[in-house]
Amino acid sequence: MAGLARWCYRHRIVVVVLWVVGLIGLGATSQVAGSAYNDSFALPGTESTKALDLLQKAFPEAAGDQNTIVWRTDSGSVKDPEVQQRVEAMLAEVADAPSVASVAGPYNEQGAAQISRDGTIAYATVTFDGQAEEIDLEHIENVIGLAEDARTDNLDVELGGNAIQVATQAPPGSSEIYGLMAAAVILLIAFGSLLAMAIPLITAVLALAGGLTSIILLSHVMSVATIAPTVGALIGLGVGIDYALFVVTRHRNGLKAGLSVEESTVRSLNTSGRAVVFAGITVCIALLGLLVLNLSFLSGIGIAASIVVLFSVLAAITLLPALLGFFGMRVLSRRERRRLAAEGPHDAHTRGFWARWAAIVERRPRMLAAIAIALIAVLSIPTLSIRLGSSDQGNAPADTTIRKAYDLLADGFGPGFNGPLQLVAELKSPGDTAALNELVERVRDDSGVAAVVPLPTEPGAELAIVQVIPTTSPQSEETSELITRLREDVVPAVEQGNTLQVHVGGMTAIFDDFADVLTNKLPLFLGVIIGLGFLLLLVAFRSLLVPLTAAVMNVLAAAASFGVIVAVFQWGWGAEALGVGAAGPVEAFLPVMMLAILFGLSMDYQVFLVSRMHEEWVHTGDNRRAVTIGQASTGRVITAAAAIMIFVFGAFIFEGERVIAEFGIGLASAVFIDAFILRTLLVPALMHWFGPANWWIPKWLDRILPHLTVEPADEPVTPPRPEEKREPVSVG
Repeated sequence: MAGLARWCYRHRIVVVVLWVVGLIGLGATSQVAGSAYNDSFALPGTESTKALDLLQKAFPEAAGDQNTIVWRTDSGSVKDPEVQQRVEAMLAEVADAPSVASVAGPYNEQGAAQISRDGTIAYATVTFDGQAEEIDLEHIENVIGLAEDARTDNLDVELGGNAIQVATQAPPGSSEIYGLMAAAVILLIAFGSLLAMAIPLITAVLALAGGLTSIILLSHVMSVATIAPTVGALIGLGVGIDYALFVVTRHRNGLKAGLSVEESTVRSLNTSGRAVVFAGITVCIALLGLLVLNLSFLSGIGIAASIVVLFSVLAAITLLPALLGFFGMRVLSRRERRRLAAEGPHDAHTRGFWARWAAIVERRPRMLAAIAIALIAVLSIPTLSIRLGSSDQGNAPADTTIRKAYDLLADGFGPGFNGPLQLVAELKSPGDTAALNELVERVRDDSGVAAVVPLPTEPGAELAIVQVIPTTSPQSEETSELITRLREDVVPAVEQGNTLQVHVGGMTAIFDDFADVLTNKLPLFLGVIIGLGFLLLLVAFRSLLVPLTAAVMNVLAAAASFGVIVAVFQWGWGAEALGVGAAGPVEAFLPVMMLAILFGLSMDYQVFLVSRMHEEWVHTGDNRRAVTIGQASTGRVITAAAAIMIFVFGAFIFEGERVIAEFGIGLASAVFIDAFILRTLLVPALMHWFGPANWWIPKWLDRILPHLTVEPADEPVTPPRPEEKREPVSVG
């Protein structure tokens, strides 16, 4: 690392030019190629996927994404001639639009049930020729435009469905800008220097630019969800600033200790830079752990986010030393330079709040550990009632057309109408038709079913479809219970004694299966990322207790942050005030994504904290001193880094999307808990309590483990080159 840092420092113009040229090349290529994001996710082996496959084979024209156009009259009826003529003309135009397979309206005998009982609300079903992610965005927008043109003062027209949601999704807001502004303020307070503040921001922004343009290109190689760039920006902005912050802080301390700019840069990269590389590897391992779930939707997000993290690490170990060379002593504030010139070199860690706090933790480890555990326990209580699922369009912002369409359908036809189930029946013998009719009657008698509508089936058909309207909304727990009841009790009872096979499908069932698949694979995923993290820390710190403590801390931070998510999004505490909709289930993929991101970020703080403690332990063999000095040395930078992360993640709460808001609140609360309760209170308290046992490892295990030093002891100062003059301390 020292050699790379010295080369980048001495060839800083070349390094900056290479970065600029590389980013311009990536940007131009991505502009030409365009994006090819894909939100499809395969759930092999699930009943809903089997139902969808059967529909696509038997009725390819009817297996596309189904959306609705809903209209309401403020006075009169939807059957009034003026309203009917206007709507029928609009539906005819929609039927002829590109990518539209069919339109089923209410103004015929088959569509009579598509008009509400009071006659004020009606809807038409628009079936596209593919799933939402496969349809040209312009074609969906064309349908939206045709429908909205039919509006009048007396006629309200809204649209709902997956394709409509994709097309009307709000573009990314100013979250990144707000996050950067908050980071700039925190860095300015921490450093007292505009240039020192600018360096982490420059490296983070350039790394983010490289990562996001690479994600665009990646979307042509594999399935990458449209949410991936936002998740990548959320993670990349946080870690990019934090990684640069750790290195710049070490560099500033080196300058205060009397090192030349070059030597301080090299040492900073050879110490904190190594920790950055190690931390970045752990974040990538955690994100790539999503691959074990074998779900393309999550695999694409994990790989995309890992690319952004890799760019952040690359910027920290190449671009950052070059920038430090350009800025020289000016990374110190004028006051710090005047003090250095007047008083000479000094140790930056022997005074201040964190030195005093570290001493308090040293004196009262058991009491403070008990307080921290009690706080975590209270925050974790809501996690016990977590319910995974998929929020429906009733949680969209109130001013969106999909939310208005959802509300109109719920008002006119009941809440379950927004998430109908499909019974896809395979008819293999003549007697199966009678069995299917029996099934229809049994389903109709279920207390959770509002209506059952068998679709017309031609004589001799091998496939039949029955639409089931639940009494509850798609996201409600009662709807999930209905799906389970149909699959485990009602359908099997009818299938006995004949060849009839029935599969419960539909989008609501697909999302329910998605939640079940992820829930079942969660223990495996958790075991993989915790196990790999344990092995990495075991090799780095030659200790059993340090990686074990880190694993426990990760679980505690996750439990507490999930508690916050459940309280806000599932229980609805403050959800409406934040503009994230009403109470509903926690998104099914959120826990695995949160665990991957949180595990990586938690490891960052653990590595920077414990590596400094380990460095002191190697020098002195005194555990109490090692823990106290390590906490005093890193407390300020860890909490400053955490504050930046909290504001960056918090800014995404106001994106207007429930899923992104869940990530924002979850990660912001997790980082706060991790940095301000676990790393600055519980971890050092426990390490004081454990004593020298922190650093114990069986000799046989120590011999067989490879040697990896995260943060080596500082080496003697290398004299400047003969042609290099030592930079004077400038206060201007």
